[in-house]
Amino acid sequence: MKSSEILLSEYNPFYKHYIDLVEDINLIDALEKGLKTNQTFFENLPDSKWDYQYAEGKWTPKDILLHIADTERVFAYRALYFSRSINAELKGFDENLFSENALASSKTVASLLQNYVSVRNATLSLFQSFNENQLKQLGKANGSIMSVRAAGFVICGHEKHHCNIITERYL
Repeated sequence: MKSSEILLSEYNPFYKHYIDLVEDINLIDALEKGLKTNQTFFENLPDSKWDYQYAEGKWTPKDILLHIADTERVFAYRALYFSRSINAELKGFDENLFSENALASSKTVASLLQNYVSVRNATLSLFQSFNENQLKQLGKANGSIMSVRAAGFVICGHEKHHCNIITERYL
């Protein structure tokens, strides 16, 4: 299953930007490629940039990396919940509150990278366990429809979106 196979009715239009950022490849391949690409991207960030903010009140790359991992956990849980339920409905989450309470600045770069890799490996294991019917299951999150497979592609596009922002505004 590729991102081009996902119907617009499987997700809120807000997520189209993220899904469009993903190559038209199999979801598992996209998750694996994202892991390699983004791990290397973050490992190669200059030390001087990890705590940098390009403007007052903006997140640092430490904040962004932890946000990517936290958001992946949320979307992976949505995928799990939707795959196992009927008429599943979950609340949304406040990404700014999550970031504020995550205290990324107090964490080492090594621990943030390890966290990201651990989360992605768990996500890969989860999505590898789904069959075709489970991937097409729908649920609601934050009042909007989302399929399991759309959640997977949003994970991939979301991290790409943030790496693009770091490249454009931080480097």
